[in-house]
Amino acid sequence: MDLDLPVLAGAVSTMIFAASTLPMLVKAGRTKDLGSYSLGNIVLSNVGNAVHSIYVFSLPAGPVWVLHAFYLVTTGLMLLWYVRYARRRGRPYTELPTPRRPAQMVVSPDATPTAAG
Repeated sequence: MDLDLPVLAGAVSTMIFAASTLPMLVKAGRTKDLGSYSLGNIVLSNVGNAVHSIYVFSLPAGPVWVLHAFYLVTTGLMLLWYVRYARRRGRPYTELPTPRRPAQMVVSPDATPTAAG
């Protein structure tokens, strides 16, 4: 099988892109914490990938098919996990956790500051 430079470059870049995405997937799957991800971004990625599939799968089979299939699976997984884990925690999909407010300082009658919470 004779590989030309563009096909070789496509294969190498596919491996690099996949390798750069895997840590995000592993962490999201392991921790089930997708609070740092935007539902809107995940949905748009899925819609964009679905529309882009029309173009990609009209091309001859090659590395771009593998890369695009990988992106279809990963964005689909992220959407599934986002919906599943947000629902499990009982939060609406758009709600973000609120940071804990620091204790307020109160001055006691003897003018010694103490923390009240």
